[in-house]
Amino acid sequence: MWVGIKCVHDTVNTAASVELDSSLVNFAMPSDFTPPADGLHIRPNDPPRAQEYRMHNFKLDAVHAFARANKIDRVVLDSPNAKIGIVTTGKSYLDTRSALDELNLSDADCERMGIRLYKVGMTWPLEPLSLQRFAEGLDLIILVEEKRGLMEGQVKEFLYGKANAPRVIGKTDEQGRPMFLSSGALDPNHIALVIGQRILARGQDAALASRVAAIDKMLSEHQKANITVARTPYFCAGCPHNTGTKVPEGSKALAGIGCHFLAQMMDRNTSGYTQMGGEGASWIGMAPFTHQNHVFQNIGDGTYFHSGLLAVRAAAASGSNITYKVLYNDAVAMTGGQSVDGQLTVPQITLQLHAEGAKRVAVVTDEPEKYPPSLEWAPGVTIHHRDDYDQVQREFREIPGLTGIVYDQTCATEKRRRRKRGKMVDPDKRVIINDAVCEGCGDCGVQSNCVAVAPLETEFGRKRMIDQNTCNKDFSCVNGFCPSFVTVNGGKLKKGKAGANLEVAPPALIEPTLVDLDKLGRPYRIIVTGVGGTGTVTVGAIIGMAAHIQGHGCGVMEMTGLAQKGGAVLSYIRIGRKPGDIKTTKIATAGADLMIGGDMLVSGNSEGTETLTLGTKAVINTNEVMTGAFTRDAEFRLPSSDLQRTITEKVGQGNVEFMNATRIASALLGDSIATNLFLVGFAYQKGWLPVSAEALSRAIELNGAAIEMNKQAFTWGRRAAVDFDAVQKIATPPTAKVQPQRLSQNIEELIARRVDYLTKYQNAAYAARYKALVDKVRAVESERFKGKQALSEAVARYYAKLLAYKDEYEVARLYTDGDFAKKLSENFEGDFKLSFHLAPPLFSKRDPVTGHLRKEVYGPWVLRAFKVLAKLKGLRGGALDIFGYSAERRTERQLITDYEEVIGDLLTGLNDSNYTTSVALALIPEQIRGFGHIKERHLIEAKKKEAELLTAFRSPVEPVKVAA
Repeated sequence: MWVGIKCVHDTVNTAASVELDSSLVNFAMPSDFTPPADGLHIRPNDPPRAQEYRMHNFKLDAVHAFARANKIDRVVLDSPNAKIGIVTTGKSYLDTRSALDELNLSDADCERMGIRLYKVGMTWPLEPLSLQRFAEGLDLIILVEEKRGLMEGQVKEFLYGKANAPRVIGKTDEQGRPMFLSSGALDPNHIALVIGQRILARGQDAALASRVAAIDKMLSEHQKANITVARTPYFCAGCPHNTGTKVPEGSKALAGIGCHFLAQMMDRNTSGYTQMGGEGASWIGMAPFTHQNHVFQNIGDGTYFHSGLLAVRAAAASGSNITYKVLYNDAVAMTGGQSVDGQLTVPQITLQLHAEGAKRVAVVTDEPEKYPPSLEWAPGVTIHHRDDYDQVQREFREIPGLTGIVYDQTCATEKRRRRKRGKMVDPDKRVIINDAVCEGCGDCGVQSNCVAVAPLETEFGRKRMIDQNTCNKDFSCVNGFCPSFVTVNGGKLKKGKAGANLEVAPPALIEPTLVDLDKLGRPYRIIVTGVGGTGTVTVGAIIGMAAHIQGHGCGVMEMTGLAQKGGAVLSYIRIGRKPGDIKTTKIATAGADLMIGGDMLVSGNSEGTETLTLGTKAVINTNEVMTGAFTRDAEFRLPSSDLQRTITEKVGQGNVEFMNATRIASALLGDSIATNLFLVGFAYQKGWLPVSAEALSRAIELNGAAIEMNKQAFTWGRRAAVDFDAVQKIATPPTAKVQPQRLSQNIEELIARRVDYLTKYQNAAYAARYKALVDKVRAVESERFKGKQALSEAVARYYAKLLAYKDEYEVARLYTDGDFAKKLSENFEGDFKLSFHLAPPLFSKRDPVTGHLRKEVYGPWVLRAFKVLAKLKGLRGGALDIFGYSAERRTERQLITDYEEVIGDLLTGLNDSNYTTSVALALIPEQIRGFGHIKERHLIEAKKKEAELLTAFRSPVEPVKVAA
């Protein structure tokens, strides 16, 4: 017989220490079944009716007999006077055992209260005789199973008509009301409430009644974290799908199976669900009934080889207008980066698409040069660089019938792995951003969709930086329309060094008092939170192994899935005195004893906080890791203060420690991956773990990755728990170059720094012009609004921003004033050359589709040209300023004049009712960011907002509420 297995997170992603009974691997042949004389097997020339006869008259009986003989379904808990029976299986069995724990019911308590528990191993066909014996003497059977009731109907059928048969409840209760829903996941506390209430209905027990009341109150009062930001899975840095899933304006795409499915969560005009191999089938039926004339269908190379070609064939036969985008990333990336068995090459895919009837086929790649002329392609195939992808798609959507585009770019994670193993060339270059030039417009994030483009908070606003730890060298970010991008060719990144401030002695360590499992009387429950790809799962593996080394029982469950792509990752850990104490792994609502929070967003959102309760101990990393939302929203910010408040309210003051563990661990050990063991060390020294330092050290060794660094991280975490301030000082050496990123501490410093900047930008007279208007605003505001300075600060920031518009002279100065060279020397070593990605307005070409200027790559000679150009800043705005005659430069000068006039009007009519509106008007330049067409688009939006605010200012009804 064929056997099917249901695999779910709670069982497949769980590791545990177990005690094996050797009898489990010895199967018994049933003695109460007699097969037919000619056997149960299928034989040559076997008629279908004969097969059907054996199936219904012998094979199912044989299955039942085998299940009985080997106790595949078995009674786990029993009672001589049992009246309530619980039937469950798989994950639901684990949840039920957890529910009994939540009710504080031991096996002996269950026996005393008349509980019988039946663990089903084979859910269909359910073995009837063992079930009927289980049901003897019971008044009630509670069916606990996830999703639809596969067993419930069988149980009712087997017991129907039997004398004294018990009542069966499951998906509905005794009154037919919904109980264990088929949608969502069952929570152990909900199961506990159902079981506890039924026990109490048969007889009162004070301790149980108190526990049931507490669970009922907790469930009714428990609110999900009021945080609207979630850490959802996202494409990895440099993922080929960042570009491959793009569609031209006005087009739609359909999703499929694979990592590219995540495009549905992004601004990609992509939708739909399908089974593997059904890609495009929905469009075949939908097309005649929609005004949409054409769609793109995403399909991964693994899916294409598996069964997707059949969908392509069906689309060809239907005559639908559809373009299949075969996303050839050279790996089954969603499930761990396996190779595709029997992988077709890109040329072979083009031949196959052509043979199936594709009217035209094209290949788009980031490396067109890798294809030699000798390869055999399908007739008419054209090869394009990914920079021309939009134009290719626009052409293909106009071709009637079936077409195909093979987007060829290797999976970014696989590239990283292969480069480390020497199996793929690692480009000897890196992208950096000159943050002084950067305007913070976010176009680089829009163009690349890459999470390695990170925010950088500076004195002059939020800029962008490249996170070199996560960058996979996709280089598409350089397409952002901005002159701040530079590629460093050759040279190496300078690595951080540990213990920089040696003048401060590390705190001495003493052994803490650990959690006493004997005294606790139950397994200790830990939840670890983090971001996919940052080593969160390793924490669970190390703590679990340490418990195993000490002879304790342990269970570790990982909640990952697509979270490996930068989403929320959680590990649940239970540690008991012996393996038999671990009956389940997942932690129920409000059930955690300890949270090790590697990411504050996951910790403070519903995924993490639902396990917290008053008294839970927590150590939380406050380092901000942006979600994928930052690629689309330049102003996206994590609600850090709300997250900290939510966690503190859950666990109570004094039970949680917040710290930027990433900054400290990176400074001490030169690698952010050390954060996780730093947090473990902190929790250990606080006495919040039930395993020894020796066991943890051995587990780190057995893990085998970065052994010495992880041991040091654990030790530094312990030291931080002893004397946090001392460790902070060690991690912040006195020679640290923090000045460029240090923010002004008051308005006087803010103004002084901008006066200095504008003097360098143009001259002292130009800076004096700035100072005069700011002083005027401060005087008026001080006279009319004692104690307020929001308007003065807004003008001080944004008048300077308008005055210091980044024309060609200023960009040149910011590359040659010494600061950029200093940053390069601080981050790179060796012999390297620079390349600049620029679009000079006077001679750059325009994109044939968008009409915007196209960036080109310029060599290191540009720095010499910049030095000359920077010296010509005195020409700015004069008759000899050849750049000043462009529309963009004229607009920038006009913006300064307009702003001065607006501020003058504000000062004339400023009063209590329009003060807030006045501040909002002074902030308008913050929205005018970027260069060229990006700045033009932002300017239009800003002017529209300004007009609305001016109308409100001149005829105020009530103060306009403007978000901070």
